Amino acid sequence: MTDTVSPRRPRKDAAANRAGLLSAAARTLALDPSASVDAIARAAGLSRRALYGHFNDRDALVRELVASGAQRFNAIATDPELRLDTEPVPVALARLTGRLWGEASHVQVAAAVALDERHVEDSAAALAPLRRALMNLVRRGQDEGALRTDVAAPTLARLIEETARTVIVRLDASSPEARSLVVRAVLSIAGLSWRDAAALIDSHPDVVGAVS
Repeated sequence: MTDTVSPRRPRKDAAANRAGLLSAAARTLALDPSASVDAIARAAGLSRRALYGHFNDRDALVRELVASGAQRFNAIATDPELRLDTEPVPVALARLTGRLWGEASHVQVAAAVALDERHVEDSAAALAPLRRALMNLVRRGQDEGALRTDVAAPTLARLIEETARTVIVRLDASSPEARSLVVRAVLSIAGLSWRDAAALIDSHPDVVGAVS
């Protein structure tokens, strides 16, 4: 009988260092999407050599960071409590946007990285479930006459995505007005007037309320 050897688990300090590197990368890249390996390692309190002990190169670290953030976004987009398939489309779109803003620190770094052309494909693939949810909302909204129809659904979905990303990257996540502004910006590009957007938020204050 051949003995099998179980794979060794990472040492606790190694696992902590890896988590620290990802956290440092999130903070650093949120401020500077082109931050170097040295800058990320310094932010984690580790050496460049230590970083390479966990990741083959900078791109490998960024891909893992994008994938980690994408899991959180995709979980929001597929949360049945949002009722994306049954809520009126403008309300569903506002609520989705507000919940994504609830992950502000993660959203900001993912958005910053996604704006870096070197990682557009990685971001697109990782966020596929979120993008499908958004596309379904846009198509339903256009079919029901709730969203603008002067542009094709794929284009409108991309415009909404880029609008949200741009606002998120430019705003301070700690600002009390930030969530309301990103929701209103998304509703505006989707075709609602500023008055309609304000009325929607007044009727559904939870879309810009704090998430516990």
